[in-house]
Amino acid sequence: MHAATDQLPDTESTPRRILPGRSPRPTPRIVTTASLTSHVHTLAGPPGSSGPVFVLLHGIGMSHRYYRRLQALLARHGDTHAIDLSGFGGTPTPDRQLSIADYAHHTAATLEKMGASRVVLVGHSMGTQFATELAVQYPDLVSHVVLLGPVVDPERRTVRQQTLSLGLDGLKESPMGNAIMFTDYVRSGLRWYLTELPVMMTYALETRLALVHQPVLVIRGSRDPVAPRNWCEKLAATAPNGRFLEIPGKPHIVQHGGAVGTAASILGLASN
Repeated sequence: MHAATDQLPDTESTPRRILPGRSPRPTPRIVTTASLTSHVHTLAGPPGSSGPVFVLLHGIGMSHRYYRRLQALLARHGDTHAIDLSGFGGTPTPDRQLSIADYAHHTAATLEKMGASRVVLVGHSMGTQFATELAVQYPDLVSHVVLLGPVVDPERRTVRQQTLSLGLDGLKESPMGNAIMFTDYVRSGLRWYLTELPVMMTYALETRLALVHQPVLVIRGSRDPVAPRNWCEKLAATAPNGRFLEIPGKPHIVQHGGAVGTAASILGLASN
């Protein structure tokens, strides 16, 4: 594993904890492994907590921002790290296309640098691919895997189909959810989005997930046009220890619009 360097602002030396009556604001940290840099946004769990450590991985073009509601809920039970991966969320853009395996290696090195292990790994959309590959290649780092709105359904593996589905989802998301998506896409930039899009489209999630032996929970919102129900059910059945759950009435960004139900489901998985 590559050596990693860590830069932490002096004013942010201790991860913030959630205080009653205050809106939680994560502590930012910059972690570089080899030539790749991530921004890690941490909310510390309750003092003295021995609860699980949660790691949240975003999808293509996105950042930690659409995890804020879910992160605040999970942090009531344990340390929670939302990672802005290289090229996204205002991080430096890499000078080459990154594979799913590249992201998995970088994330593993980042977690090692932070001293995190046996984490409950949560991925959304393309983040489900990062999470799955990390669980396959670094099984000792991951205790449980949660896949939110996974992609890409092999029966709809074209850019046109995915673009139409994403456009339809935009009509179902809340104004705040759409605002987060739009501004994150702008920050990431069209060039990097198009660089990584072929990587997302060609990753065989269903094949790799069959190699994940940790408990797996596949979650979708019932109004998600990007991750169809039959695809999610097949994925859950593909994992050796998988199950499927649907959050009623929620679209693709289920962790934003359905944060309470999503958190409860993740906590239920982590307790087993």
